[in-house]
Amino acid sequence: MPDTPAHFSPQFSPKFRPSREISRIDAQHIWHPYAAPGEPTRVVRSTDGCYLELADAVTTAAPGPAVEASADSESAAQPDSQWVIDGMSSWWAACFGHSHPRLVAAAKNQIDAMSHVMFGGLTHQPAAQLTENLLALTESRYQQVFYSDSGSVAVEVAIKMALQYARGASPAADGETSRNKLLTWRSGYHGDTFQAMSVCDPDGGMHSLWSGTVKEQIFVPAPPTRGASAQEREEYLQVVEDAMNGEVAAMIIEPVVQGAGGMRFHDHELLVGIRELCSKHGIVLIADEIATGFGRTGEVFTTHAAGITPDILCVGKALTGGFMSLAATLATKEVAETMQPAALMHGPTFMANPLACAVATEATAMIREGEWRSDVARIESALVAGLHPLRDKPGVADVRVLGAIGVVEMDADVDMAQATAAALSAGVWLRPFGRLVYTMPPYICNDDELAAICQAIARVVEVCGTHGTRGIRDTEARTTQLTETTPATTSTTRTTATAPTTPKETA
Repeated sequence: MPDTPAHFSPQFSPKFRPSREISRIDAQHIWHPYAAPGEPTRVVRSTDGCYLELADAVTTAAPGPAVEASADSESAAQPDSQWVIDGMSSWWAACFGHSHPRLVAAAKNQIDAMSHVMFGGLTHQPAAQLTENLLALTESRYQQVFYSDSGSVAVEVAIKMALQYARGASPAADGETSRNKLLTWRSGYHGDTFQAMSVCDPDGGMHSLWSGTVKEQIFVPAPPTRGASAQEREEYLQVVEDAMNGEVAAMIIEPVVQGAGGMRFHDHELLVGIRELCSKHGIVLIADEIATGFGRTGEVFTTHAAGITPDILCVGKALTGGFMSLAATLATKEVAETMQPAALMHGPTFMANPLACAVATEATAMIREGEWRSDVARIESALVAGLHPLRDKPGVADVRVLGAIGVVEMDADVDMAQATAAALSAGVWLRPFGRLVYTMPPYICNDDELAAICQAIARVVEVCGTHGTRGIRDTEARTTQLTETTPATTSTTRTTATAPTTPKETA
């Protein structure tokens, strides 16, 4: 790894509070995602390209090894700093790396004109321009766009749209309908708000605490994984159709990649079958592409690559290139014009924030330009070369790669602190969860940086892979097997299919 990140040469702040002071305040008062108060954290001083500059102080754990800092930056005066590669794209969002000059320029240009204005009764140019870009990227398959400030809210809005569509499509004059439930598959994750939690895996996910509190939805087994036979797909689709009773208003899925529910991959052909079944039974299809959208799998959107159009599409994360928080829910003309009542009663305070929209306009312009395609193909090749040899290592159950996603699944849960320390010793920031050690690197990573990420994952496997049993090693192995009589069940009943991992953390 170079001594100085050379991607964008940012200007560093001339003053830093001591990292241990920051850590003290953090440990005493700040809550972090999926954590109890006071759990160890590391201080980030700055970011550059695909690098994070970390201070050595942690709240309760020993610091990771130091890496020589840049002589041209303020951190040269900070002997405890270390530059590490962000192997997570900061939870899958910073697809173009950190502080990309085009995104920085978009933010600076917009902030002088208008940083925020309410969106109720008002509109502005950044929202209009971003909408044009999104409609172009989706090939004009959608008519209406609803902006929000997080992926979870984008899913909440999608569910509201679907339920209002069911009322509008009802033959009853008052819009009353029995279609008030959602259908989904296990090993899924769609967010942490209450409606979103209701369609996350009720047993294998992290929201089991709320069983009996969140609304009970209808679940089918996790889908057969990539490389499944046509017969396996047909049998699975029959299970899905059997669950499509008169209560189902919508089916929500993560297409091609189930993310934080287990990093499971499935085939495009399965999506075609799901689309056909939803159309046959008058069920709204919601595609959650918050993690996969904008190139992560090698395509702009996985649903479009499969040749299907969901009725509602959720996007986020990389929408702004990971620069700031913004999400969107897109609806087809039929959904928008059938919803009853027509008004969608949802309105985030920072809806369509002009600053976020301006940055997202530039990020989506970069997606439209398409230079990332060759980068993702290069990343996929590097991850295959670097990770597939780990299949035969002790404790490894599976290795799988798709686009700019690389996953090593272990036989048992990895120790988070141990795994993070092992990755940092190789100069890489990783955030494993459950049995999964994975990377979603920024598209700008060069070959040396990708090699370093693979070496860091290998180091984690070496340190954590001490369990005796071996699992499936073939990257195309089917980790979910359907029985001939597998029923669809509600969230209070466990199906006969089992998820490949029990995550303790998500994004």
